[in-house]
Amino acid sequence: MSNKSIDLGKGSISKLLFTLAIPTIIGQLVNLLYNIIDRIFIGKMASGDIAMAGVGVAMPIILLVSAFAMLFAAGGAPLTAIEMGKQDNDKAEEIMSNCFSMLISGGIILTIVFFLFKEPILWAFGASNATIGYGLDYLSIYLIGTIFVQISLGMNLFINTQGFTKIGMFTVIIGAAINIILDPILIFGFNMGVKGAALATIIAQGVSAIFVLKFLFGKKSILKIRKKYLKLNKKLALSIVALGVAPFIMQATESLVLVSLNNQLLKYGGDLAVGAMTIMSSIMQVIMMPLMGLTQGAQPIMSYNFGAKEMDRVKKTFKLLFIICVAYSALMVLLIMVFPEVFVSIFNNKPELVEITSWAMRIYFAGMCLFGAQIACQQTFLALGQAKTSLIIAMLRKIVLLVPLIFILPMFIEDGLTAVLLAEPIADIIAIISTVIIFGVFYKKTFNNIDEKNNETINNIN
Repeated sequence: MSNKSIDLGKGSISKLLFTLAIPTIIGQLVNLLYNIIDRIFIGKMASGDIAMAGVGVAMPIILLVSAFAMLFAAGGAPLTAIEMGKQDNDKAEEIMSNCFSMLISGGIILTIVFFLFKEPILWAFGASNATIGYGLDYLSIYLIGTIFVQISLGMNLFINTQGFTKIGMFTVIIGAAINIILDPILIFGFNMGVKGAALATIIAQGVSAIFVLKFLFGKKSILKIRKKYLKLNKKLALSIVALGVAPFIMQATESLVLVSLNNQLLKYGGDLAVGAMTIMSSIMQVIMMPLMGLTQGAQPIMSYNFGAKEMDRVKKTFKLLFIICVAYSALMVLLIMVFPEVFVSIFNNKPELVEITSWAMRIYFAGMCLFGAQIACQQTFLALGQAKTSLIIAMLRKIVLLVPLIFILPMFIEDGLTAVLLAEPIADIIAIISTVIIFGVFYKKTFNNIDEKNNETINNIN
């Protein structure tokens, strides 16, 4: 494993992107295994279909925990990279250290709040008499490790931002490996059920968090967490949160979407439909992780070169990112449409659950064939510090379109279950078209203006 940082301002863009993105994608996929492996083993329990639905009801809370990690870390990481591009590592360390303090304090507050109100929250999120027990069992253990999730997920972005993607990948892999080993032992060997799945997850996240902090406090990291910067700089904290609001809303509104879907699916399809959505959301996460890994690999390149005013490298990075993301999303949707049963059988093999989930997937994923275009554009806005625009796009798909459609469409379509599922592809298509148009306007205006200023500077020197 190499400990060398990568020079973001030199070399081939394609080689640099894949050098950064591949370890990041592997790390993202492995990180996803924390929850996916839990669901796979839970699905193999004797009461796997109901237990799966119970954990699915708890998923919005788990997504909210991750969302707060993104609020602070995904807001701070681009700002850190931009300062590194300006060769101001002292300012970059101040940003990173402030983010660490925010993650710690946020983790403590989230633990207390969710512990106090977990049962009423689960009922509001679509629990039934059959599933509430499983949801409470899972959350009661999982919430103990909230602060580990904040550190391992949030601070790992700052390892990748410095170009140490292999180390970032390792910190995730070590945790996931522990989770995979412990899951069957605790779930079946110690007969702990969903509690065992949650315990395996928090132990794994704790180990991962230790490795992350060991690196960021150590000698090999270019940027270090500094004691003198742990006290919050209010102005800086506001800048971090302003930029982090968009990825926070992307994740937090995913929680809102799941709550809305679970409630409507319970109404029109019962616990079996909620279990199907748990599987579909897991498959959605599997598809999204490589996209997010690609964009996180591209983000330091674009942010660094934007800070260094190397706009040609920013353009080349975006174009390559856009092409790869669109091709990937189209391929994955094609596979889902042709082989849905293969994806479903990974989680559960009960005929009724396999049948309803396979049918639902062809509707639910229909609009995602070009979803890579939205991800590429939206994450590029974030990489270039365009917090407001990224926020608008994040809100458009889920808050403005998807959540209202989940409740409106059943009023006009007789089959309520089909109507709820149709909300996703309709929202996707409208959001993708809107995002591409908005980005096209921004791209032409911003990049042309910067190129003109650079040309004027060169002419004045000559």
